[in-house]
Amino acid sequence: MGFVMRVKLTETLRDGTLKNYFENGKKAGYQFDVRLAYYRGQYLSVIDEFNIEVDNEKVDDMDIRFCVNGKEFLPCQLREAYYEFWNIKKPATIKVRREGGLAAGEHNVKLTLMFRNPYLPQPGAEDRYTPVDSCDEKVLVLEDTIA
Repeated sequence: MGFVMRVKLTETLRDGTLKNYFENGKKAGYQFDVRLAYYRGQYLSVIDEFNIEVDNEKVDDMDIRFCVNGKEFLPCQLREAYYEFWNIKKPATIKVRREGGLAAGEHNVKLTLMFRNPYLPQPGAEDRYTPVDSCDEKVLVLEDTIA
């Protein structure tokens, strides 16, 4: 890949945000918040790679919803979301559809989030832009919740 920029000004995976969510009174899945580990916001269309692993198990893209500005996107829709700006100060919520959610306790969450810097072309390559690594991995704690 060559040169990759990493500017970690904040934690990407947000402590205290892992929780189950409910639909029609039943645990439909779990969610957590993420922030860009960068110094400015970005349009969603610059996200080139987005994957989630929880407890060493890759989450299927069709089960993931990237939620920002009151809207939900599948990972495959991010590339076309050139109109949707992710503000640096606003976390995005990642929802994972999983019947029954997650058990209370510690869960290892791994986020792969690579995007291209649209105003920083790679030297000698007018059509390629500098990749930015906003990946993170940490243990998040899910407190027991009541419907």
